[in-house]
Formats: sequence, structure tokens, C-alpha cells
Amino acid sequence: MAISAKEVNKLRQMTGAGMMDCKKALVEAEGDFDKAIELLRKKGQKVSASRADRATTEGIVLVRTNDEGTNGTVVAFTCETDFVAKNDDFVAMGNKIADIAFNEKPGSVEDLKAIKSGELTLGEEITELIGKIGEKLDITAYKSLEGEAIVPYIHAGSKLGVLVALKNVGDADTTTAGKDVAMQIAAMNPVALDKDGVDSSIVEKEIEIGKEQARQDGKPEAMLEKIAMGKLNKFYKENTLLSQTFVKDSSKSISQYLDGLQKGMTVAAFERIAIG
Repeated sequence: MAISAKEVNKLRQMTGAGMMDCKKALVEAEGDFDKAIELLRKKGQKVSASRADRATTEGIVLVRTNDEGTNGTVVAFTCETDFVAKNDDFVAMGNKIADIAFNEKPGSVEDLKAIKSGELTLGEEITELIGKIGEKLDITAYKSLEGEAIVPYIHAGSKLGVLVALKNVGDADTTTAGKDVAMQIAAMNPVALDKDGVDSSIVEKEIEIGKEQARQDGKPEAMLEKIAMGKLNKFYKENTLLSQTFVKDSSKSISQYLDGLQKGMTVAAFERIAIG
């Protein structure tokens, strides 16, 4: 049957799909808009299934905080290519996901995908967009933080985002302090806030590595434990945030930098999400 340009444009306005896809769907559905919409959704599902094993190493990281600066979220919306990461529809969907994540505070990525936005869940909307764009798209990470002062940071290129929760801030300039710490986290990627937060499996692995290195250096067995513990303390200094050397002033640790700005100020928690 003949499908008019007006009908094709109407379906395009309703779905955001390409003109040719809309025309094909309307022809197949014999002019029935509901059936055409369903066909477009199925197209997205087919594309999604065919590209399920593709890696999504491009995309955008987005942050949201409330006006009071007491809670925030960070989310990664990913795709296959840098070209799609700059696509207006992709960016718009990323911002929608970030807004919903901030407002709803779901417990996980899967919970976020299950949230309804109109008639569809976010996951279903993403599948529709996959049909339109032709690449695998996914929400690959989502975190939220609450605290006395939450400071967000997006690294250049929007592929890395950080949230920092400061405490005991007093009258300090939390924006500057938080950004400095967030940039440290972005650059140095600490494994934990302090040594108490390091996973026991990492500690055990570092001790074993320290022992083996000392053994290879010909140190006596009786000294291996002590040497390994010394190496573990060095690991803590280099890889836990509060003990790390402040990249903007090597004479201070992050803990000393914050305490120097406001006595007792420190980091309560942080979240770091990177793409690629």
C-alpha cells in the first residue's frame, strides 16, 4: 500500500527512528501505527541480540548532585564507537538516564534499567535506540553517594567521573577541596580510602608478592614476613587515597592537605567510574 510522507514523518516524530526505517515499518504494518511501532521495537531487539558480544569502550560518564551538595550520582552510558558517543540522541538518552538515576536512586544498574519512563522501561528505551543507531548501547556502571559535602568531577572527554564525599568541612571551600581530591582520584585511581578499606584478597596478594620478591633477592626466610610487611605499607601509601602524595604538592599527603585547609576535614567516601 502507498504510505505518504506525512505518515512517515508522523511515525518518525513518535519514535525518533530513521525515515527509511519508518517507511518500511509502515508498509509492513499496512499503515497501522501501533504495529509499525512494535516492528521498530523488534528491530531494536534484533540489533541488540546480534551485537550482544560487542565491547562498549566508548560513551559518556555523567554526574548529578542536589542543590545542597549532600547527595549525588554518577553513571556510565556506553557505546561501541566515539562517533556514536557524540550523537545527539545518544547524549540525550545519557542525560535522561542520569536524571532518572539521581531522582530514583535505584540499588543497582539492573534496577535502573527496570525503571519505567512512560510506557517503557529505560532498558526497553535503550533497546529502541540500539535499533535506531545500530550499535550496542548499555548502562555499564552506576553509583550514588550521600554526605556532608558531595563534590562531582568529570574528566576531560567525559569518559571518567568522580564523586567525593567530604566530612568535617567547617567553613572550608568544599568546591576547591573536593575538586582537588577528585582530580587526584581521577589521576591516581586509589583502590580504597585508607588501608582499612583495602580488600583482604588484595592484602594477601601483596604480601605474597613482597615475600617472593624478597626471596628472589636472596633474603633469608626468617626475614621475608618483615620485608613483605614493609612493602605492604608502601603499597598502602601509594594506593590508598588519604595516604597518597598530593599530586599538586608532593610535600603533603591528601590527608594532610585537607587537614591544612580545615582542621579535621577528610574524605568520607568516593566513587570513580571510567569508560574504556
